[in-house]
Amino acid sequence: MISLFDIFKVGIGPSSSHTVGPMRAARRFIDGLDVELDVHHIKVTLYGSLAWTGLGHATDTAVVLGLAGEAPDTIDPDQAEGIVAAITTAGMINVRGRQVRFAPASDVLFDYETIPPVHPNTLQFRALDEHEAIVASARYCSVGGGFIVPENVAETTSYTLPDMPHDFADGAQLLARTAETGLSIARIVLANESALRPAHEVEAYLDLIIDTMMGCIERGLTQRGALPGKLKVRRRAAALHEKLQRNTLQNQRSPHEVMDWVSLFAIAVNEENAAGGRVVTAPTNGAAGVIPATLRYYRDFCPGASREGMRDFLLTAAAIGGLFKLNASISGAEVGCQGEVGVASSMAAAGLASVLGANPLQVENAAEIGMEHHLGMTCDPIGGLVQIPCIERNAFGAVKAINAASLAMHGDGEHHVSLDQVIRTMAETGRDMNHRYKETSLGGLAVNFPEC
Repeated sequence: MISLFDIFKVGIGPSSSHTVGPMRAARRFIDGLDVELDVHHIKVTLYGSLAWTGLGHATDTAVVLGLAGEAPDTIDPDQAEGIVAAITTAGMINVRGRQVRFAPASDVLFDYETIPPVHPNTLQFRALDEHEAIVASARYCSVGGGFIVPENVAETTSYTLPDMPHDFADGAQLLARTAETGLSIARIVLANESALRPAHEVEAYLDLIIDTMMGCIERGLTQRGALPGKLKVRRRAAALHEKLQRNTLQNQRSPHEVMDWVSLFAIAVNEENAAGGRVVTAPTNGAAGVIPATLRYYRDFCPGASREGMRDFLLTAAAIGGLFKLNASISGAEVGCQGEVGVASSMAAAGLASVLGANPLQVENAAEIGMEHHLGMTCDPIGGLVQIPCIERNAFGAVKAINAASLAMHGDGEHHVSLDQVIRTMAETGRDMNHRYKETSLGGLAVNFPEC
């Protein structure tokens, strides 16, 4: 089982694999340095997708912040720019109380030629002495959703399942546990999480995730101006929000108004993500708007919605996200956007169905439908920025999630294609997908849109 504490992580934008993961890796490298080492200089090399889209995803900035001791879940996004500027100006960085030479412009290297042997998101750290000899080094793979793994173990990484009251490693086993116990998927996950830590900590973490998601939507609804980067994409959420409010006041509501609100919620989150704001990896930053938008839909538009229901939504979604992470991938650089927005839509569909009264078979069906209609989706961000088509893609992922939950609940749970089969298909499709369509900005919209 992969914990909901891993599936849902508080961080900053614009990317879980290209921002959150590299920041965590840099922090881990610094924290692991022996204090007795004679370190005078730090160098970092970005490979593969981290090199190709690193500038657009602020990977270099994330590395600088991590080396400075910052963490994605605690850093103040409004302070990040100042921290990086101070280090850039000084050409030095404080490493555990000692000033070490580090000039981001020359010491964060983008290697576009070397093909990383294990994972397309690979980065290397080197600590050098006064003679430029290496005294410590480490290589990490950022494998999606903010997860990082040392390269030397990434290829053979397996997840050891701790002793759980209701262990499961695939959808069939999850359904079997619900049948054996009579518990919902949410109660299964809660029991497992409570075996790892006190139940009140699990509840508090769920509330933190809910509040962060809702807070991100609220902030996104008020911000205006252009998003960072050369595309100069203008934020739309605030104006759309005002228009929907005005239509309500003037009784000019359209038949598809609810769909507009869902799209608005997703756009608000992903504009915040693109601007480097505080978001929740759900399960990634690139797909950070799907689950909050669907959760907000439940809260604002579904009769009987409650805080407890919102918690159950996330518990159920975490179970589905864990299955994709365990048996396939949630990395756009590994399997394309089907592993990001597709997985998020599947998670959201399951979560929504569960809190609307679906039985476990219907919940599993909703998750399957949510992914089935994202199979083959490429990751082709224009300019390497998590903006076009990523922001709107989250809106569509949320709408699809609601539709998937509805379709599943109109049935009895019986269906031909299982969630396990669609997860396996997604993994196989990702392996067969040309590398240009997996977060490199070397194919698709990224090369067919004239940037200037």
